[in-house]
Amino acid sequence: MSDTSADALDSIRRDVLAAALTHIPFDGWSGISLGKAARDIGVDAGAVGMAFPAGAADLLDFFAQDADSRMLARVAEQGIGDMRMRDRIRTVVKTRIDVIAEHREAERRALSFAALPQNAALGLKTLARSVDLMWRAAGDTSTDFAFYTKRATLAAVYSATVMYWIGDSSEGNADTWAFLDRRIENVMTVEKTKLKLRKTLQQGPSLAALLSRLRYPGESRMKP
Repeated sequence: MSDTSADALDSIRRDVLAAALTHIPFDGWSGISLGKAARDIGVDAGAVGMAFPAGAADLLDFFAQDADSRMLARVAEQGIGDMRMRDRIRTVVKTRIDVIAEHREAERRALSFAALPQNAALGLKTLARSVDLMWRAAGDTSTDFAFYTKRATLAAVYSATVMYWIGDSSEGNADTWAFLDRRIENVMTVEKTKLKLRKTLQQGPSLAALLSRLRYPGESRMKP
């Protein structure tokens, strides 16, 4: 291969992925699918090795990155800035699933691949990257502890929704979107409860003072 520039390798990755997606439903995310894809488009093994050094794992990682990029582009086109945050989250999750809708079996195979112990780190990396981009697409700018809690919560919502979608045969995936709405509603309910609890604690005596009275009842009564 004479051209090993970043653009050339990216072009090879895209061509190989497109070809591989026709084989993955049958051969999974494997060297077999990768090899068949390379032969289909006439790319030599050396070029494929440079484009995907870790083989099928890199191919799956690129599949996830490509889906993330397309999700961001579609969300940007929709203009969700005026929506409530819960509606923005629904939109980005639905869009992320929509961009892989034609490759449902490949996604199912991806989940199985990532579930293997040796691929756990890859699964976590792709999920963390996706939910971070979803939050950013929704307009989140948090940098404190909320940054991590929001992403952990969305990771749970997104993962559960994808699993439901994999087996959904309803028209237009209506059952999946209803499932997503319920998951978001559950999260919002929990957040509202936590907010009320924080307000209650702020308005009442401090927890430290209450514990102190329980531990030293006589001493606390003597103090003004």
